[in-house]
Amino acid sequence: MTTTTDSTTVQGAVGSSRTRVEGRDKVTGAARYAGEIPFAELAHGWLVLSTVARGRIRSVEDAPVRSMPGVLTVLHHGNAPRIDTDYTGMLGRPNPVVGLFQHDRVPFVGWPVALVVAETSEQAREAAEALVVRYDEEPHDVEFLAGHAGAYTPDGSDAETEKGDLEARLRAAAFVVDEEYSTPEEHHNSMEPHAATARWEGGRLDVVDSNQGTFWVSSELASLFSLDPGSVRVRSEHVGGGFGSKGLAPHQVAAVMATTLLHRPVRVVLTRRQMFSLVGYRSPTAQRITLGAGPDGRLSAFDHRALSLTSTVHEFIESSANVGRTMYDADAHHTRHQVVRLDVPTPTWMRAPGEAPGSFAVESALDELAERSGIDPVELRARNEPAAGPVSGLPFSRRNLRACLEEGARRFGWAERDPRPGLRREGRWLLGTGMAAASFPAGVGPSTAAVTAEPDGTYTVRINAADIGTGARTAMASVAADALRTDPERIRVRLGDSDLGPAWIAGGSMGTRSWAWAVRLAADELRELLALGGSVPPEGLTTRADTSDAIGAMAQKERHSYGAQFAEAAVDVTTGEVRVRRLLGIFAAGTVVNPLTARSQLVGGMTWGISMALHEEAVRDRASGGYVNADLAGYHVAAHADVPHVEADWVDDHDPEDPVGIKGIGEIGIVGVAAAIANAVWHATGVRHRRLPIRPDRVLAAEEARPGAEGASGA
Repeated sequence: MTTTTDSTTVQGAVGSSRTRVEGRDKVTGAARYAGEIPFAELAHGWLVLSTVARGRIRSVEDAPVRSMPGVLTVLHHGNAPRIDTDYTGMLGRPNPVVGLFQHDRVPFVGWPVALVVAETSEQAREAAEALVVRYDEEPHDVEFLAGHAGAYTPDGSDAETEKGDLEARLRAAAFVVDEEYSTPEEHHNSMEPHAATARWEGGRLDVVDSNQGTFWVSSELASLFSLDPGSVRVRSEHVGGGFGSKGLAPHQVAAVMATTLLHRPVRVVLTRRQMFSLVGYRSPTAQRITLGAGPDGRLSAFDHRALSLTSTVHEFIESSANVGRTMYDADAHHTRHQVVRLDVPTPTWMRAPGEAPGSFAVESALDELAERSGIDPVELRARNEPAAGPVSGLPFSRRNLRACLEEGARRFGWAERDPRPGLRREGRWLLGTGMAAASFPAGVGPSTAAVTAEPDGTYTVRINAADIGTGARTAMASVAADALRTDPERIRVRLGDSDLGPAWIAGGSMGTRSWAWAVRLAADELRELLALGGSVPPEGLTTRADTSDAIGAMAQKERHSYGAQFAEAAVDVTTGEVRVRRLLGIFAAGTVVNPLTARSQLVGGMTWGISMALHEEAVRDRASGGYVNADLAGYHVAAHADVPHVEADWVDDHDPEDPVGIKGIGEIGIVGVAAAIANAVWHATGVRHRRLPIRPDRVLAAEEARPGAEGASGA
């Protein structure tokens, strides 16, 4: 696409690969993050967390700690300011973990029980580790398992969907799959830990934070502390990853409490171990999939029942059963979410919430159906393409999954695959290939934006986006440049400041889509004003846009990104080692704003899928209720040595009816990867793995249990 301004022809910025505008600052260290910005008279807070899984605080013996060098104060439930958690925020009721020091109850290991503030971080940590807290401990339950007696179906229409006679359709089916699948607890572990610095300046609360939405966090803090929203400013210029965990959390609340009492800036940074209990995680799941199909492989029965956990203080549901509600239809179609309350921290959104664990179960079951019916896995999915939303009944805006399947199969060489398992060997390695389909909703949230024509011929875009490593600045510059018919180099983008006004968060693969809509509306109006002639005044010419009233029509159709994942795995049945040799993802994700950063996002998601399939697993000690591996030494994530050649690409997915055409790519990359790898492991060995991660010990155990197997020593 080319656009023209004056006599200059400019290549369209949207769709062109562009390096990040802040890239040089990041690689040279000039970009500063929330935990490293200097402030005069800065004090440091260190959170003290409970060591029991359930009970009450009997005493906080803070007198000896208050006399330690540099200690300024110790906050706990006996002396902390009162705050208000009885409100409904932007994304619902607040997690009670942010209601710091309001009572003596302890609902899980890692619950905040005190904050020590000192002149230096080292002094605060030393004093925090010396603080003695005594508890009246109570029996606890942290064990998550299928069939838990405490499981219940949550209230609300989203918990369960049902149509058709499931039992009748299953009795009449030519092929039936009825299996259980499980995924473990997983943690975000973003590169930059959570950090916040709070201070009062000019009668306003100013918080420098690392988050996924400054307006979101500022409004939550205003509600908690009963402040006028205009008196709270939250800034988050650079963010080193979030994956769903960087919203309102205890560290911001603790910093605000301390700065209010001490009248000086206070910084609170979470350690890696503290992040395991304070900022959420992906709940483990126990899922049962029941499929019935005719001789041609078309589904006549679909049943997905998903169990997840939540804490005793706040309900969060890992919506794993949502996948089938949009991906596959059947005459009898049932889905249900159940949850069990345990003495554990509250889970939260984590990259591709619901779809990531749900797709492992659904796409593994589809592969089992392909095996039993003798139908190629790619063809089976193509045959089960629905005409409309299986549950909603709404038409699809553009469902381009078949193109992903066909292009992926062609590039992967799928047609050359022998479907029989356990036949390919290369020395000590058994080789196999597998695939899975993927989808993720393409939502949009209300946002405001302002675009200013400056007297010097440049433009300033103000949009309260959050750049969590995704290249939001670069993307918004490209969107604005095309709307203004100018070069992106003439665009400056300001973001990450709640004073810029409300905008959607960087989450749910909705950020770029939501912000771009508002930016384009404001830029289009500005271009039209400039076309009328006249000079730009010294203060600039500004137009504003608000999409709040325009997004309602988007709910009239099913809008999703789609993908097809293809994997080749090598399995050593003598050691249990699994290696992913090739991973290919082909996606349909609407308009791709910046191919360079888009491919990076997709590859990052696919890499996480490898990690999910083979490595990631948080383990909880039943006796203490705490984590066994709350660090990156024990909680393994995929490293360079674990990642093979990963290739991501996309098919044309233009939607002429969509106002911006962007669907979102932040999460679709992880969806389906674990299933594709598990399916490849089955193809290599002939043994199904329905429990993640596929660890070496589980591979060996499965091989030894396989009928007719020679055992690991003779394989």
